[in-house]
Amino acid sequence: MGDIIFMGPPGSGKGTQAQKLVRENGWVQLSTGDLFRSHIEAATELGKRVKPILDAGTYVPDDITVEMVRQRLRDIPKETRIVFDGFPRTIDQAKAIDRLLSEVGRGLDGVIYLDVPRNELIARVITRGKREGRSDDTARVIVKRLDVYEQNTRPLIDHYKQRGMLREVDGTGTVEEIATRLGKAAEATWSR
Repeated sequence: MGDIIFMGPPGSGKGTQAQKLVRENGWVQLSTGDLFRSHIEAATELGKRVKPILDAGTYVPDDITVEMVRQRLRDIPKETRIVFDGFPRTIDQAKAIDRLLSEVGRGLDGVIYLDVPRNELIARVITRGKREGRSDDTARVIVKRLDVYEQNTRPLIDHYKQRGMLREVDGTGTVEEIATRLGKAAEATWSR
């Protein structure tokens, strides 16, 4: 049983859907966004370096992100499936995840991409920011994050498509409707 990557632009619902799968199946969600926020809340040295980067809507440098993921992977038993949420975000990080998983005797089963129109993403993120009080969920920051996503992360879709690992899922509708579509894509991915 291998691990899976959830991809999609900010606000696509990948975190919500990953949490749902994790709860229902006893898996582990590895969210770099959650890791970053926990370091910020704990006021660690890493958190102090990461906060202004996230507040500006840009990506945390690969070396920091990869090392944080490496440390977290060491704590997860091999028999527990991981749902990666927010990592990888660049081609270099995609190469790094292959190396990291190999280091700990793991592998990828597939990648699920949640596709959501840009205007809906902006509305979702602004609503989430107000609800959760997240400093990185403002209109200015989300537009910047979406632009950075298009430039840096969108190429991953082709990367994983060429490897035959990508399943695209319509990320619009209710959480349950998306979960149903996601479940079908996950079954197809995991039964390859």
